Amino acid sequence: MIRFTVDKKGAACSIVLRGASNHILDEAERSLHDALCILAQTKKNTRVVLGGGASEMLMSNAVEELAKKTPGKEAYAIEGFARALRQIPTIIADNAGYDSSELVSQLRASHFKGNQDDGLNMDKGCIGDMRDLRVFESYKSKMQSLVSAHEAAEMILRVDEIIKCAPRQRRR
Repeated sequence: MIRFTVDKKGAACSIVLRGASNHILDEAERSLHDALCILAQTKKNTRVVLGGGASEMLMSNAVEELAKKTPGKEAYAIEGFARALRQIPTIIADNAGYDSSELVSQLRASHFKGNQDDGLNMDKGCIGDMRDLRVFESYKSKMQSLVSAHEAAEMILRVDEIIKCAPRQRRR
């Protein structure tokens, strides 16, 4: 967890990273750099979305509704995308050491009841209102993650079509 607070405007700070190996330190430095870049972008563009898996659950429900209205094989792909979106809250809960199956099912039920601001409160291991808890994520970062995931899935589907070729002729 990284928490940024500001006491004085323009105050400098130091960050000390400790790790068991250079590989771990390199990964920690990369993660910290990514977090600082997101923080800088959020400072410039203050648009945010709810965190704690709330936005993914909301998107998943909307995509699932679209799948119900879509005829044909496309509906299966759309349902798969909805399941992939629900994996984000699952991963959040798993990484925090909580029972992800229980928490995500509670979150789904809460969203189904209309509590669209609810997400995972990882301090207490329960569902909570992300607005009240002040858990937000950068809109720009969230959008880029979704676009990148979509492009990766599309590339995989395209590769499946490109690989098709005639079988090799056997020598007699």
